[in-house]
Amino acid sequence: MTHLVFLGDSIFDNAAYVDKDHAFIDHLKGMLLPSWQASLVAVDGDTSEGAVFQIERIPESATHLFLSVGGNDALQAVPKLQTQVNTVMEGLSVLNKLQSDFRDSYRGLLDALESLGKPLAICTIYDAIPGLPQDLTCALSLFNDVISREAFSRGLRVIDLRSICTEERDYSEVSPIEPSSQGGLKIADRIVNLI
Repeated sequence: MTHLVFLGDSIFDNAAYVDKDHAFIDHLKGMLLPSWQASLVAVDGDTSEGAVFQIERIPESATHLFLSVGGNDALQAVPKLQTQVNTVMEGLSVLNKLQSDFRDSYRGLLDALESLGKPLAICTIYDAIPGLPQDLTCALSLFNDVISREAFSRGLRVIDLRSICTEERDYSEVSPIEPSSQGGLKIADRIVNLI
């Protein structure tokens, strides 16, 4: 039996943001073969450090793991992005520290997941969020660079949410940083095509 397990944050755990419409996991389960199973262990609001604690909730029957995390790490970095600096080099030092801290945390999470010996696919952080200032879109690239490099160096599959959630309707009206029902459907469709 194929059993897909989804870890991370509100990209997968988006039920609170779709009102009475279908959440990501609802869309996904409707696309799976009858003999397949899907479990949601992702927690809205979790960071790469918090997602480590989701590992203990992975069912023993899991056959494939999917991780989408990093957006909340980026949100937590916003106050540091407002640090006053005197030179561009000082600013780059601040950015380097943010990226380095995320890299350490993200690597630790991937190490723990890979130790389970199950196929793992990871998601980038989408960046077409309605109203997101271009400066913050640029800052997201620091986090996406870590995700991409870790994926390539480990031979992991990547689900590039930047190329999936490209329309305003892909984002929730309740909170524009969350995927809408349409966004969840598009993500679910890409995952089903991947497997």
